[in-house]
Amino acid sequence: MDPTVIGIALVTFLSTLVGGAVTLKFRNVLPYFFAFASGSLIAVSFFDMLPESLEISESIALPVRYVMITVVASFFFYSFLEKYFLTHHYHEDEGREHGHIMGPVGAGGLVIHSFLDGVAIGTAYQVNASIGLIVAFAVIFHDFTDGANTVTLMLKNRHPVKNAKLFLLMDAIAPVLGVLFASLVSISQVILALILAAFAGEFIYLGAANLLPETHKHEPWKMNLCMALGILLILILTSII
Repeated sequence: MDPTVIGIALVTFLSTLVGGAVTLKFRNVLPYFFAFASGSLIAVSFFDMLPESLEISESIALPVRYVMITVVASFFFYSFLEKYFLTHHYHEDEGREHGHIMGPVGAGGLVIHSFLDGVAIGTAYQVNASIGLIVAFAVIFHDFTDGANTVTLMLKNRHPVKNAKLFLLMDAIAPVLGVLFASLVSISQVILALILAAFAGEFIYLGAANLLPETHKHEPWKMNLCMALGILLILILTSII
């Protein structure tokens, strides 16, 4: 296996752990990161993942409509998960209403999602190293928020810190397993194009519908600046890599 892929897998592990640690100690700075991550996730979808999916589909005569349907279906799927299973977004006032069980349910959903993030990196590397690096960059930032959300879900449901740390560790290991899985399994060009489209839809959802609303309670110009920096960074990376 490519040493670079192994290194990236380890960085995703550390990113998730750092996200959880920041949540435990420095929650007041998270909105700035959410805004930055929102911009970067949306940008990587439109500047890199979706164009690559369309390029592959064109080379194998796969109808573009199938790619677009996959993007929309992925967006809807993650919206459905959030609204009915609380895998991501969680409001301050919901902890008491749903009781203790929602901590492990939500955190467990994030563990599964982190595994899929790892699959996204491994899949992108099957296209080429450049897109693999771009997707890895976006996932590493996103895994930071996954770690933060995992801890938040557990603590808001009145679980002890040790349980929150256990789920945080599981969430950190999950993308590493996802990278290894995708790197060891050969994927056809048709499936590859659709998987990239699916992750584009996921990233658009996470950036626009999941992370961005978290910034609305804070000073608009600061949040917009952070979001713009995220977009600009991905624009630059996709232009030079």
